[in-house]
Amino acid sequence: MTEIKKQKAGEWFATLQLQICNEFEQLEREANSGYYIGDPGTFEFENWKRGDGTENLGGGRAGMMRGRLFEKVGVHTSVVQGEFTKDFAGQIPGADKDPRFWAAGISLIAHMKNPRIPAVHMNTRYIVTTKDWFGGGADLTPTLSAQRVQSNPDAIAFHKAMKETCAKHPAADYKAFKNWCDDYFHLAHRDEPRGIGGIFYDRHNSGDWEADFAFTKDVGLSFLDVYTKIVRSRMNENWSKEEREEQLVLRGRYVEFNLLYDRGTTFGLKTGGNVKTILSSMPPMVKWP
Repeated sequence: MTEIKKQKAGEWFATLQLQICNEFEQLEREANSGYYIGDPGTFEFENWKRGDGTENLGGGRAGMMRGRLFEKVGVHTSVVQGEFTKDFAGQIPGADKDPRFWAAGISLIAHMKNPRIPAVHMNTRYIVTTKDWFGGGADLTPTLSAQRVQSNPDAIAFHKAMKETCAKHPAADYKAFKNWCDDYFHLAHRDEPRGIGGIFYDRHNSGDWEADFAFTKDVGLSFLDVYTKIVRSRMNENWSKEEREEQLVLRGRYVEFNLLYDRGTTFGLKTGGNVKTILSSMPPMVKWP
């Protein structure tokens, strides 16, 4: 039964990757050429393998696009297996006595050319040790200070989508997941949030695998629906040089969080993941004045 679960999860993340990439390429084509110079971007894909190739440790498929609307966006999937190091195993449920693991997931970060369009992050995953669980979430990061408020229409739309998604699944607690997101995506050294939040959940196992899987799928689909609507509503707004400058400075907060606090970054590096894809979440341009 566990092998069937692994197969279904891995196939879903691959399917979602294609859906997201197709939608983002469509947005690239729709972008007003008066604001965005050049041809619409398309995704380039690269398959990678974990380890040195002497044994089957899995791998992934990295999708990257540097477009005219999406300044840099990565949509990556992975299916990996192996053993945790002794010091790391003690931090993972079910791995303290048996360090073997299997993990599959999708991870996305989009940095937009237009500072009026918020950056966004989404990832969902399924992890198996002697225990198994789902995790992930989605959060929105405006790159203008004026938009980093809960009354921002983008924030309202994004949270509404996440709340409605949770409401369809009895084991999904929107309030708890929202608070978890706010607590997690917080820059302790600056005592400020990374963005305007969303939802975050981890080690999610209600005892009903199919229900937990359905919830995780809905998180990905709801994210795709609401974010494409936000991009379409903002992408033909003009922006100033001052707004672009502010965007580059606030992107620095994103870099600081990913390098100092992000568990996904730590997990990927400590399990021999692909460094190129792990660090592809970094913005293409950033400033620390």
